[in-house]
Amino acid sequence: MAKVQYFGTGRRKTSVARIRLLPGEGKFIINGRDIDDYFGLETLKMVVKQPLVLTNTIGSFDVIVNVFGGGFTGQSGAIRHGISRALLEADANLRPELKRASFLTRDSRMTERKKYGLKKARRAPQFSKR
Repeated sequence: MAKVQYFGTGRRKTSVARIRLLPGEGKFIINGRDIDDYFGLETLKMVVKQPLVLTNTIGSFDVIVNVFGGGFTGQSGAIRHGISRALLEADANLRPELKRASFLTRDSRMTERKKYGLKKARRAPQFSKR
């Protein structure tokens, strides 16, 4: 008998998270490690759990995550986006509250590229008249 599982992909900056939601008791496994081992900051753990807390499904799904790229903040945002998409696949009635909290919107802000003649993306060399 095949197990029911829901998939979602989340992205933020350069991070990509692939999410699997399985019916369970609320375990979080990120890259083979527990959420407490992976994220040191309590705020990042809170960000990851936001969609489940909002929809009152915090204890009903086991979350298995494969995330790569970027830093911890970008990865937590990508995981949140992916969990929201997977929850939508599990239950389409959750869409209004997830959309209202803007968890389904891909945050498109990326690092601006460095331009030639400049030291950074916008930082120009120091100007001197003489």
